[in-house]
Amino acid sequence: MGLRDLADEHRGDPFGITSAAVVLVDPHGLIRYWNRRAESLLGYPASGVLGRPAASVLMGEGSLASALSAAQRLGEGWEGLITARHDTGHPVELALRACPLRAEQGCAWLVVLCDLADSRRWELDQAVVRGLLEESPIGIAVLDSELRLQWVNQVLATMEGLSSCQGADSTDMPAAGTGAPPVLGQVPPAVGWQARQALASGRITPAVERVASPQGMSSRNSAGRLRLRSSFPLRGFEGKTLGVCHTAVDFATQDRARERLALVNEAAQRIGTTLDLDRTVQELADVLVPQLADFVAIDLFQGVLAAKDLTPCPVTGGALQRAAHLSIHEDMPEVIVPVGEPSRYPPKSPQERCLTSGRPIRDPVLSPTTWWLAHDPERLTKIVQLGVHTHLVVPLRARGVTMGVVTLLRWENPNPFDEDDLLLVEELVARAAVCVDNARRFVREHNAALALQTSLLPPELPELSAVEVAYRYLPTDAEAGVGGDWFDVIPLSGARVALVVGDVVGHGIHAAASMGRLRAAVQTLADLDLPPDELLAHVDDLVLRLADEAEAVAHGPVVVGATCVYAVYDPISRKLSVARAGHPTPAIAHLSEPVELPDIPAGPPLGLGGLPFESAELELEEGSVVALYTDGLIEASDRDVDVGFERLCFALAHPDQPLEEICDTMVRILLPDRAHDDVAFLVARTRALPPDCVASFEVPLDPRAVHEARENTARQLAAWGLEEVAFTTELIVSELVTNAITHACGPIGLRLIHERALICEVSDASNTSPHLRRAHSTDEGGRGLFLVAQVAQRWGTRYTATGKTIWAEQQIPGGA
Repeated sequence: MGLRDLADEHRGDPFGITSAAVVLVDPHGLIRYWNRRAESLLGYPASGVLGRPAASVLMGEGSLASALSAAQRLGEGWEGLITARHDTGHPVELALRACPLRAEQGCAWLVVLCDLADSRRWELDQAVVRGLLEESPIGIAVLDSELRLQWVNQVLATMEGLSSCQGADSTDMPAAGTGAPPVLGQVPPAVGWQARQALASGRITPAVERVASPQGMSSRNSAGRLRLRSSFPLRGFEGKTLGVCHTAVDFATQDRARERLALVNEAAQRIGTTLDLDRTVQELADVLVPQLADFVAIDLFQGVLAAKDLTPCPVTGGALQRAAHLSIHEDMPEVIVPVGEPSRYPPKSPQERCLTSGRPIRDPVLSPTTWWLAHDPERLTKIVQLGVHTHLVVPLRARGVTMGVVTLLRWENPNPFDEDDLLLVEELVARAAVCVDNARRFVREHNAALALQTSLLPPELPELSAVEVAYRYLPTDAEAGVGGDWFDVIPLSGARVALVVGDVVGHGIHAAASMGRLRAAVQTLADLDLPPDELLAHVDDLVLRLADEAEAVAHGPVVVGATCVYAVYDPISRKLSVARAGHPTPAIAHLSEPVELPDIPAGPPLGLGGLPFESAELELEEGSVVALYTDGLIEASDRDVDVGFERLCFALAHPDQPLEEICDTMVRILLPDRAHDDVAFLVARTRALPPDCVASFEVPLDPRAVHEARENTARQLAAWGLEEVAFTTELIVSELVTNAITHACGPIGLRLIHERALICEVSDASNTSPHLRRAHSTDEGGRGLFLVAQVAQRWGTRYTATGKTIWAEQQIPGGA
């Protein structure tokens, strides 16, 4: 059995009413109550003992009164030891407590029993506690969760010079005995400071501080007198924090090098635990106070906090900003500059001299060297009120760069800063400076990667007739770095739209740069109107080339890969064509059916090469919501992926809600406060073009059909109220139909689409792509596409299973 098991089994009084065997004996000596613990302790079931004489069950022979004759008196009752007989026949040694219950019918007995071994173990535990609190040289105090002092033993009261309440009621005293309830509010600064740290962190917070020697001890010996303090949370059985226990022990040592080594070792463990700059400077302050100073202020140049490049030389005239400060007093009476505000020091102050020279400054306060305080009356008043006797100013430098200044003050510590203190503080600040510079460099790279990634993402999504869209892009926290997630909404010909979400492997600037190249490639390929599976195949080739380039530069294998899902939605047919490359399947929220995770063929991740991709086509009702997302959404908080999919379906359960509310719901349900990976997702509500916004005509393979096509176009434009663009549209139709009749083969079709723009499409069965060229003055033809390009906003060609379609798009006049 381990120590934890022992603690769990014997964590309470064995005579406690919930853990002991309880027996009720009536005035006639008969058992009237027998609980389950009594049954497990002696083996008799309640049905077998109720109504039987207690003596025959508990003592074998004799009466309960005779068994208690040798027992000791305990308040109104008795306690002692008995040997009972188990139901199986073997003897059981028990500890017993009995209390008489007097009534008109006679005297009944309430008997409480426990195993003798448990009772003796409990007595030993209590003896250890009493010895620790009363006899050991360790000072102990107990504070509640509000950090109010509730109890203190005599050793700590003597250490801290505390006075106790005289004549306190014994009911207010702890079981230990000699401890006394302190005067309310009488919390020593060092005790309160360390207790706050333990309560905030939830773990033990040790610290070593130098203390003044008692009266009568020489000052030579006082220099080596130390006090080891520790605070740790006190928790109940259910894990709830009840308060804090603070311990202190004094010891003397003449080896100050050992003391410095211990503090340096502590600093190595506590400073630089993360790459968060604010937390790093606060960790430095936590190490310096109260071990070396009563107050510390850390001021950094604003360029450091903004993660800018710094000049590797002493700095003067730079703008300082308060990054952190800490005091042994909770209310921090020394503070003049709040955290985050500019720190201004008078000329010739120790801080200015320290930054100018790049060397530490150690001066006594209110001496001829501190005449600079005359120019700073507020700081002078604070120093005089507190009784500050010395201060130490050390530059924060790393890799030849001065990043700020650290100021330490002493007043409650009677010993002024000496050379040994200066060397120790320099060592600690130098270690912290490297951590601060690492954090600054990381923040700079992180900000650069984030700026690059953000600049490569769409600044705003286009307004389209096919879909209504909303999105969220949530970069990961600073510890994991920026990733390569991206999304896009790309308008296509024929009122269609492409929806894209992808994720590049890795983090940082390289991932963001790779993401930008892939996004540009997807946009370029989308303009060619390639089917989703063909588009992903071309992007796969690009990723392979990027991997080869990276390996050539790095002279070794480099992992370059990505996942992507590409979907094309047609608002005329209401069909969604999807292909994915190693990416999670889209989620589709139908208006009349449960949320669907369609079985889209899972292609390989981009960058493997040699494997095919497949597309799937789905027909959607108008108003359905399609969600594309990266894996960071469903894998957040280290949850199981299946749980992530279930939560995603729950978040999309109401597709009729506004898309922004759906996005907020997805973030709230699926993501923790600090995700470990980038998250990007795109939600789109499908729309359908009304049938009266699309007009289709068949064109015979006859040059005379051009005139008929112009007339059909004119009538349709008049029906739509678009007479303003009739001339240019008839010109486009005439040229495109003429080219199809002349250079292609039938069947030929003409389609007009009226949405945010006016789209004209001419389809034929040929795969020959037309080319725009500048005709010479002597050429009789070749000017058709040139004219179309001049009057249309954009034009292009897309290939279909039966041939090709040439399309041209025009802006609709504002009043139409």
